[in-house]
Amino acid sequence: MSKVAVVTGGTRGIGEAICIALKEAGFFVAANYAGNDDSARGFTERTGIKAYKWDVGDFEACKAGLKQVEEDLGIIDIVVNNAGITRDSMLHKMEFEQWHEAINVNLNSMYYMTKPIIDEMRARGHGRIINISSINGQKGQMGQTNYSAAKAGVIGFTKALAQEVARKGITVNCICPGYIDTDMVSAVPEKVLESIVSNIPVGRLGQAEEIAAMVAFLVSEQAAFITGSVMTINGGQYIANG
Repeated sequence: MSKVAVVTGGTRGIGEAICIALKEAGFFVAANYAGNDDSARGFTERTGIKAYKWDVGDFEACKAGLKQVEEDLGIIDIVVNNAGITRDSMLHKMEFEQWHEAINVNLNSMYYMTKPIIDEMRARGHGRIINISSINGQKGQMGQTNYSAAKAGVIGFTKALAQEVARKGITVNCICPGYIDTDMVSAVPEKVLESIVSNIPVGRLGQAEEIAAMVAFLVSEQAAFITGSVMTINGGQYIANG
């Protein structure tokens, strides 16, 4: 099989941890990012992993970006759809663009990033697709109708595609992180953060490396019988059947 992995939103937070874990597992990794050039340069300096800039909410950009990765590194065998944004607002105040942007980047990107490479994976009889959803795609969250709807859609996309490609040697799985100790979560006001942690049974935020470890397992040959699964990693904050 090929040893090339693409991770969207790969230069910061959970994405960076996933890139590092896959590199340590022996893969050639391409880290996609959307716009923060300084962060991307720092990421590459720290990790030695090349960063590729394109918008996962743009189908043509995804096709071009994936083609460039294959020209540089080889045929893509692993895609980790990790990139995501929030555009929070109560629905009665939510503007159309807030809705559209969240749905486009968080959900439409599943198609944009998977469609260009799925035929190659089917032809080779091997592939791994990991989609990063969210605890809020499972339970919903006030002020996040757009984000919650998109992340719930990621779960449905995962389960449907897994059934389509299982006999072709391709697995498709989903991870739903809870609250993870990233820059975005750390920026939450202290009192709000304390309230969040108080509702997590294990009593702490998750670590990006804990999500990355699950990704590294799911792309391995030891996980070849796992497909269409939803892995809940949230410290017991929300316990779901899938």
